[in-house]
Amino acid sequence: MRTLSAKSITTESTTNQPIVDNLKTTSDLLPNRLSFSHFIELLKSDTPLKRSFYEIETIKNNWSVRDLQRAINSMLYERTGLSSDKQAMLESQTKSEGLKPEDVFRNPYMLEFLGLEEKAVYTETELEQAIINHLQTFLLEMGNGFCFEARQRRITFDNTHYRIDLVFYHRILKCHVLLDLKIGEFTHADAGQMNVYLNYYKEHEMNEGDNPPVGIILCANKNENLVRHATAGLPQQVFVSKYLINLPSEIELAKIIEEEQYKLSRDI
Repeated sequence: MRTLSAKSITTESTTNQPIVDNLKTTSDLLPNRLSFSHFIELLKSDTPLKRSFYEIETIKNNWSVRDLQRAINSMLYERTGLSSDKQAMLESQTKSEGLKPEDVFRNPYMLEFLGLEEKAVYTETELEQAIINHLQTFLLEMGNGFCFEARQRRITFDNTHYRIDLVFYHRILKCHVLLDLKIGEFTHADAGQMNVYLNYYKEHEMNEGDNPPVGIILCANKNENLVRHATAGLPQQVFVSKYLINLPSEIELAKIIEEEQYKLSRDI
């Protein structure tokens, strides 16, 4: 979220407070290294010092949103403050359990850098072209590991052609990521279409050492219950994420945080 700023961080050295090292989270570093979903989690911290601690650890260790949630839920801040060997406590948290697609993909994606807010109406082609025009920034918003591979990738069934909007390869997950752009609300037909694309890629495009492809449907709006029913039981993983072309208002931000807290409570 590119309008948030960070305050200077004071190093604590008492036995009841975590030792925060001299890594500085500046107003430039935070927006460039953390996603909007990271900020949602950080805003739940009840003190500035706790939030600063998690900001620093997230940046240092390149935590996904799921990693950050795990650290907060396990009370890493409090446990580190009480530990006699603070460094060992921090290192135990940073040991990777193996990155999964759900640790990588975000919701929502902030696309305000595309400049589409100046248009009242735009098409999926214009949205795609805007992403291509700002591809470097888009890849930063998507997160680490995404490598751009193709645009409008054509696949054919009995002389009938279909086109996948954007194709990426994720070098950490070791799989193709197919992205379908929707300017409207998610429908169940979108999940079926993406499943066709993923089945094709699994049969024809996977190489030795690859994991099965993963799909992202990027839409302007979605109903969580419809998403759950439309994607449950699919042979491949399909993620449905919203995109925002304007930074949210305080009311919208509060709603997003409430939705994320609800989803988190279901996972616990």
